[in-house]
Amino acid sequence: MFNLIMRWFEWDEGQASVPLSRMFEYTEPHVAQQFNQNGQVLLDRLTHLPCLFMPEGIGEERCHVGFVNRALIANRDVTFEYTLDPSVPPLENRIIYANRLALHMPQDFEFSRNHWAVKDVDLYRFLLRNIRARRQRPTVFRIDEHEDVERTLVSVMMPFDAGFNPVYQSIQLAAVNVGLRCRRADDIWENPAIIQDVVSLIDRSRLVICDCTGRNPNVFYEAGIAHTLGREVILITQVDQDIPFDLRHLRYVRYLNNGEGRTALTTALQGRMQTILGH
Repeated sequence: MFNLIMRWFEWDEGQASVPLSRMFEYTEPHVAQQFNQNGQVLLDRLTHLPCLFMPEGIGEERCHVGFVNRALIANRDVTFEYTLDPSVPPLENRIIYANRLALHMPQDFEFSRNHWAVKDVDLYRFLLRNIRARRQRPTVFRIDEHEDVERTLVSVMMPFDAGFNPVYQSIQLAAVNVGLRCRRADDIWENPAIIQDVVSLIDRSRLVICDCTGRNPNVFYEAGIAHTLGREVILITQVDQDIPFDLRHLRYVRYLNNGEGRTALTTALQGRMQTILGH
């Protein structure tokens, strides 16, 4: 169930009121009975329900999802304080109107009358099934609609240069030591375009390690993709200045490309991976 509170004004003040006489308008009788005892409105029970806060109208007016924090009856009004849910973007009334039957709002007049109704509908399930905005799809490469992260997979982004092979071996050792496995894009060949292999590998990975040494533009591009997809990214470099300016506020691992330096890199990465996996 959810509260539906309609009024003329926008919902941006944190508090509002509805005439007591308009409580439970456009509410099925068997639903209203659950929140009304001997003529008394059970406000405490109502405040446990999510709420759809709507301005009157069926067009571009913007409604919000949130909660009534507390409410009281005074001077024939129900006065209440409310909070909007920041995780749910505002919706236009026209979208609610288009789905009015699913929300038990069949009467057009309900969209133009100040009132408080209760609807026997799971509001969040309705939003997930019908209103959830889909992200704009990339055109350069393809990403799946749903994530399929392999919890033990670490992908490594570094220049395609034989001089980095010993570094990659050190990274592989760190991963093995914490129960993970490493792959680079050049380990696979699944798509005609290499960028698709890279993106697919990043999208499946639990962790992404990016070696910024040499300021390789491909690595920078891949780091951006990993951050956009919400992956845990570990930056490494042989030279501090090779970390892009926009990323220097992030922690990174500096290493030397010699035996001792790569051993230290393995140790540092192992500790960082353990920290991330422990979250």
